[in-house]
Amino acid sequence: MESPKFLTAEEVSDRYRGQISVGTLRNWRAMRVGPDFVKIGKAVLYPVEALEAWDRKNMIMCSATRRLTVISSDEA
Repeated sequence: MESPKFLTAEEVSDRYRGQISVGTLRNWRAMRVGPDFVKIGKAVLYPVEALEAWDRKNMIMCSATRRLTVISSDEA
């Protein structure tokens, strides 16, 4: 079965293991922060592609990881 292209707020909360609640997503939508979403009528959907981009944007790289990346690219 093909993975869904859009997730509901409940599914997004599950994706982040409950660390982001449906209420938090609602507040973020009102403030226009957080992941991009699509609203069709009353339905609020989050494109999986937008969630993945949001994940990458919020990724924190440890300094040791950065050093390894620099060393690896210098060796190439």
